[in-house]
Amino acid sequence: MAITYDVYVNVNSAPSSCGPVMNSLEKELHYPFGDTLPASGTALEVAPGVRWIRMGLPFALDHINLWLLRDEIDGRPGWTVVDCCITRDEAKAQWEEIFATQLQDLPILRVIVTHMHPDHIGLAHWLCARWNAPLWISATDYNAARVGSHTTTGFGGPSAALFFASHGLTDPEAVEKIRGRANYYPGMVPDVPRSFRRMQEGDTVHIGGRGWRCISGYGHAPEHIALYCDALKVLISGDMMLPRISTNVSVYDVEPESNPLKAFLESIDKFAALPLDTLTLPSHGKPFLHLHQRIRQLHEHHRDRLAEVVAACAGKPCSGADIVPVMFKRKLDVHQMTFAMGEAVAHLHSLWFAGKLARTLDSDGIYRFAPA
Repeated sequence: MAITYDVYVNVNSAPSSCGPVMNSLEKELHYPFGDTLPASGTALEVAPGVRWIRMGLPFALDHINLWLLRDEIDGRPGWTVVDCCITRDEAKAQWEEIFATQLQDLPILRVIVTHMHPDHIGLAHWLCARWNAPLWISATDYNAARVGSHTTTGFGGPSAALFFASHGLTDPEAVEKIRGRANYYPGMVPDVPRSFRRMQEGDTVHIGGRGWRCISGYGHAPEHIALYCDALKVLISGDMMLPRISTNVSVYDVEPESNPLKAFLESIDKFAALPLDTLTLPSHGKPFLHLHQRIRQLHEHHRDRLAEVVAACAGKPCSGADIVPVMFKRKLDVHQMTFAMGEAVAHLHSLWFAGKLARTLDSDGIYRFAPA
């Protein structure tokens, strides 16, 4: 089945090789709310006690979905928030509208963050301080966010420039722009709360009298946590399962010999055990049904991209920069290129770790891959 892809830019999911999919794939999913979206400053109920908030982002992928869950902790009624948006005045203003009109005069009791990417954790410090509410997150992503808010975690800076150069991105202008992006992450995540409550695989978080099981995911973030409620048959999938785009899966300078694609594909297979009628609440796009079909689509998508990479490397030894135009057909700016490079290297590494490609470090200091 042929698929066409449009590059998009997102603060965490970048120009994935899977942009808006063709209608033939779209028809395999079902959007129970149709084209209905929650207006700015409002919340739309999608399941009992579960409300959908949609906030704007200043990127090509122009929104993030956040979730407001009716809750009670220690006998105190209120709300649990899942994810936060980036730190920006416009997002704070949207939250203030929510506080004024959607909380039924009840407080926010807890802030859950699925993972450490800026659109998910950016305003956690503000929300937690505003409501004296604890942060719940995986330990791995909490510590990654703490580091990233003070330095760089693979989104830019000298280390990122050197890493991409070692995979063939040697254009002086591009290298210099990447080198100058050392404040990319802290610009959107200037701080994180000083303490947190750990979530990890298999834990059950009790929200509003219902259990939500933690499902860990890897490959997109260090330790992403999705939440599944069996009583509601609802999955808050974060970025691990999106309906119209494939989550960015990249190798970064902070972990230069990782195999994130294998980790991602193994992680999404955990969702295959959920019921057929699970309602999936993604961080981008609209709530959808037919989760199992989406899992299959994503496996097929990456299978096809891997086949393209193998074919390219069979023609000549390829660097990550050589693979970018194989996977991404449109011209990319430097911002998009950093994410495209990360994903190209991820596909090369998947084949390298599987023994299908061999890696050499050539005399010019660039890694190239050829059939093993």
